[in-house]
Amino acid sequence: MTSTASTAPPALNPQIVGQAEKAHKPVLDRILARTGTTMTQWVALKFTAVGGGSADRDQLISAIAGALQTDDSAAHAAVAELTTADLLKDLPVEGPSRRLGFTDAGEALFQQISSAVDDVVTRVYADIPADDLATAGRVLTLITSRLDSARA
Repeated sequence: MTSTASTAPPALNPQIVGQAEKAHKPVLDRILARTGTTMTQWVALKFTAVGGGSADRDQLISAIAGALQTDDSAAHAAVAELTTADLLKDLPVEGPSRRLGFTDAGEALFQQISSAVDDVVTRVYADIPADDLATAGRVLTLITSRLDSARA
């Protein structure tokens, strides 16, 4: 008589986290390719949106570089490309800082990409219990924070 032991799901580990990230990336890459947007430009648009549609230029560049673990020159280039393409614009501010904000076209592009990403995520995550997604989010955020601290 053979017993059928149920196989427990694997514990979260770097391989599983990496596989999940690698599975998400081609989907986002395909969405970005349809709009001619690079990953660095997308991150710039995303951080601008998180700031309510505008961001301090220097803080935006630092945030992009930190999120993508790249140097500031790549972030500067993406911001310059978005400005040249009339997707971000300089906003009037008092003092030495520079603030950038969406143009109408930049806001429309952000909404187009966000909507496409949301459609995929909604479909893929649909039958996963909300509590499980919340737990995964908390755990991955904690792991990321600890790894960022260890890197410093």
